[in-house]
Amino acid sequence: MALWITYEMTFYYVILLRLFTNARLLLRCAAMTETDCCVLDEEDFRRCCRLLLQRSEQLRDGWSWEVVQGSDEGYLRKTALRSVPDPQTSTCSSRPKQSKEEPDCASSLVPDSGRGELDEEDDGSCIVSEGSSVVLQYEYHILYSSSYSTPVLYFRAFTLEGRSLTLEEVWSFVHPNFRLCLQNSPLNALSQQEHPLLGQPFFYLHPCRTEEFMKLVLTAAEDKHRPMNYVLLWLSLVGPAVGLDVPLEYCIEPQPSDPVSDI
Repeated sequence: MALWITYEMTFYYVILLRLFTNARLLLRCAAMTETDCCVLDEEDFRRCCRLLLQRSEQLRDGWSWEVVQGSDEGYLRKTALRSVPDPQTSTCSSRPKQSKEEPDCASSLVPDSGRGELDEEDDGSCIVSEGSSVVLQYEYHILYSSSYSTPVLYFRAFTLEGRSLTLEEVWSFVHPNFRLCLQNSPLNALSQQEHPLLGQPFFYLHPCRTEEFMKLVLTAAEDKHRPMNYVLLWLSLVGPAVGLDVPLEYCIEPQPSDPVSDI
């Protein structure tokens, strides 16, 4: 008799728990307005990171999840070697010519949106002698910003001898197309500050316009009924500005793999 009562209580508890969870989801959807439908909360951020890590493991792309010692906070991390023009042997304009109308930085990050004009301006802006390049080591971190409800890309760069690059040097290695957009955006979008979790100096791309341009991308994806990973879409747009390209293989339907559960 006691066993039957315990079973019945457990059954009703599970039903109430499911009803409570569904109610929370309904309330959350009802509370979303047109302006905040593209805002990312931390739970969704971590879910997107798990999916990205699964695909990265399949592609051997080098992403990992790093946990901050003594807390439950963490971030995505990747290191990469990048070959860039040697500033001592290359001739490169510090800034491409501006058109009569300033480009919209938010829309210019979206593929096929205002890119043609900038591409034409870039012709001949950087002339590099054959073989005149240097190899740098970049370390990229993706963190969640609770202030902006968006991911933020932090990074630092070193020479192979271990010397840290200055902010001026980092700017010089940004492609002229992206440099124009970043320099014209609020708060000078590429700058340096203390890493929120590590307390060390890092460069970062300011997230003040992230929600604006992501809304354009997510709306277009929803109209075509395409599956979306917010973090992956965002990374494919902002990463190339600082030399972090996202392989096209991420867009191919992945093979089933073991889920990443330690985030």
